[in-house]
Amino acid sequence: MNSLEKNSSTPASEFQENLEILRQTYFFSGLPLETLKIFAYLCTTEKFRQGEHIFRQDEDDGQAFYILDGQARLERTDNGKTHEIRDYKPGQFIGGLTLLGETRRLFSLKSVADTTCLVLNRGKFSKTMEQFPNLLTRICNAVAQSIDTWEDRFLSDRGDQCGGCMSRLGVTLI
Repeated sequence: MNSLEKNSSTPASEFQENLEILRQTYFFSGLPLETLKIFAYLCTTEKFRQGEHIFRQDEDDGQAFYILDGQARLERTDNGKTHEIRDYKPGQFIGGLTLLGETRRLFSLKSVADTTCLVLNRGKFSKTMEQFPNLLTRICNAVAQSIDTWEDRFLSDRGDQCGGCMSRLGVTLI
């Protein structure tokens, strides 16, 4: 699994750091401060050693990660062959959709250097959202905007080089 270790900073400063990170993360940025404070309190800090999996393909771990330090590589295994997709570095948020519902991971994420992540799990997220159900619309809007921005950027950057993949685009239409 992973090597769970708490951040050595004081609880008050860790809370403030978590709060600031959530305020700047697209997924949470539209939420009121009071709700962000609850999520900042519920987050944990986990450390993963080089070579350790943060999550594995085909599992539903129900966790979202914000990389604080280190580097992690996204991989996908098909027919016994592992393909490296891309690397994630500090400041990147991964897995927000897993907070919204049961989702099987389509990829694995493996630390390629000692990596520290801020983690929020689906159970804690769901219990908090039950208390603030009207805020789910704000999160859905943030996710929809992120998907739209991604697909627009993909079309602008690589649309003409995509070849057969064009027929598979249209994620924003779901």
